[in-house]
Amino acid sequence: MTDARNGNCTIYYETFGNPEDPALLLVNGLGSQCINYPEAWCEMFAAAGLFVIRFDNRDMGLSTHFTDAPVGAGGECYTLSDMAADGIAVLDDLGIVAAHVMGLSMGGMIAQTMAIEHSACVLTLTSVMSSSGEPEFGPPTPRALALLTGPPATDESSYIQGWIDGLEEWGSPEFFDRDRWTADAKRAYARCFDPAGTTRQFMGVRASGDRVDGLRALDVATLVIHGDQDHLIGPDAGRRVAELVPGARFELIEGMGHDYPPQLWERWVGLVTTHALG
Repeated sequence: MTDARNGNCTIYYETFGNPEDPALLLVNGLGSQCINYPEAWCEMFAAAGLFVIRFDNRDMGLSTHFTDAPVGAGGECYTLSDMAADGIAVLDDLGIVAAHVMGLSMGGMIAQTMAIEHSACVLTLTSVMSSSGEPEFGPPTPRALALLTGPPATDESSYIQGWIDGLEEWGSPEFFDRDRWTADAKRAYARCFDPAGTTRQFMGVRASGDRVDGLRALDVATLVIHGDQDHLIGPDAGRRVAELVPGARFELIEGMGHDYPPQLWERWVGLVTTHALG
């Protein structure tokens, strides 16, 4: 458990496994902390032969929060490029020249940006439940959009309820688990509660535009994973990413929504480790 620095930003990270193994950098989605990659899941990747790194994106968890940062013309304090550079800073702090990179949702957008802008540092890319930034691909359902953009939580109770409401709309239908969701939400709330940080991340994504040209020019082995029950970012967004990246492989997981229940971890670890180490 330590910190890396990218300019005026401090990035908190943790590692699992043998530092001599190939590195796997895990990148979080909008408003989520590194603990959204549970320890048990990280240990599964480590047992498969990867040195696992999870970190808090800026404005989340134990990393720097840009509470008083100046705002750009588009309402943003930073962009996906800045967040991608944060991930590179973590690798630099560990002395890692290049890593396998997996990102989920917004984390997929950050991982794509890392591969586009820092290609020498990315051995393979795994983009999960994410998009190219083109709004016409994979738009959310009306309810998912309303939940995503609705009033932020104000206390622990509303935070937990918002977490549950979201997963009831876009989570994997077969694996609904209110007890697990509640426990996860309580843990996240106790560690960090900053709804404004999520808003700043959201504005940074909006201000970054699409990645079509960069993805078309990408020369990094790419795996794209999406669930067929994703109501937040529809699976055609994942297919579009795979279509844009030369040689990319698309894997559709039946029954998976916009989450990562433990019942799917074994399959997920198999896909990613085969892609990274195969």
